[in-house]
Amino acid sequence: IQILDLLSKNARMPIKQISAVVNLSSPAVSSRLEKLEEAGYIRNFQCQLDQEKVGYPIKAFIHVAMKPSRKPEFYEFIEKIPNVVECCCVTGDYSMLIKVAYDSTQNLDLFIGQLQKFGDTMTQIVFSTAVEYRQINLKELSKKN
Repeated sequence: IQILDLLSKNARMPIKQISAVVNLSSPAVSSRLEKLEEAGYIRNFQCQLDQEKVGYPIKAFIHVAMKPSRKPEFYEFIEKIPNVVECCCVTGDYSMLIKVAYDSTQNLDLFIGQLQKFGDTMTQIVFSTAVEYRQINLKELSKKN
């Protein structure tokens, strides 16, 4: 849990630094990291971009109501859209929740038009974000359980 917690805060933390914090040798930390990756606890290491600074200041959530029979076609379509940051099948009146990043509201509107062939949509444009994307805090959660 300590190793995962450290990496969730800084995926570039050197093994030597991790080993000092968790009181293990560097080879022991390397071995545990390898096992965590093999077991699927660590899926990848990635860089989190500032969407606004790279030219995509419009963040939105789009709900799509569609018949279950449309899902295979929808999944094939949505996978190819580079502006889609995340897409989840959800419960409720809408079956899909899509998080997107766009350079303009005009381009967002064009995408919504494409989505409407799958079903009704409802869009929420984000004005501000109180909590940016973060990993779950395993260290804090393990204290509560």
